[in-house]
Amino acid sequence: MENRNLRYDIMPEIAAHWSPRAFDENQPVADDDLFALDEAARIAPSCFNEQPWRFIVARSPESRQKLTACLSANNQLWAGKAPVLTVILAKANFSHNGKPNRWHTFDTGTAWGYLSLEAQHRGLITHPMGGFSVELVREAFLVPEDYSIVAVAAIGYYGNRDNLLPQFQERERPNPRKPIDEIIDIY
Repeated sequence: MENRNLRYDIMPEIAAHWSPRAFDENQPVADDDLFALDEAARIAPSCFNEQPWRFIVARSPESRQKLTACLSANNQLWAGKAPVLTVILAKANFSHNGKPNRWHTFDTGTAWGYLSLEAQHRGLITHPMGGFSVELVREAFLVPEDYSIVAVAAIGYYGNRDNLLPQFQERERPNPRKPIDEIIDIY
């Protein structure tokens, strides 16, 4: 795969995973596949088994349109074609004692990782985004203040890259990764 030079043998779903923008807007995600992604996220580990993640899943045209309106202008140009948009939330405080859970975003990121790899396994693509308005998402979906709005993700099937605007067609490939020795220090 372009821009991916793997030195070690890893799971095929991890090796093949990247974040495309070319979604097939005419191919919906079946319930069984969508719920399997949520099941994968559900079994992710978390501190004190808190499972602080929550997902708002926008599947109907109205919900997807409402969520698309919360995205940055650039993300609106392609993400609205995804058949599923998901808001990823992390509850900031522990349920059992109300104290801050400083691992809530770490645990939620792990759940997202499980979800995205299950999607890859099922032939789906995912693209998480940071380009959105936290305030607009909170208001549009009545997100309680004790939840961090971590990301928005597009989920669906890969479409035709030629249907993307030219500025996105140029970027429709996996991004390179830093060499292992730049991200790990072994002592």
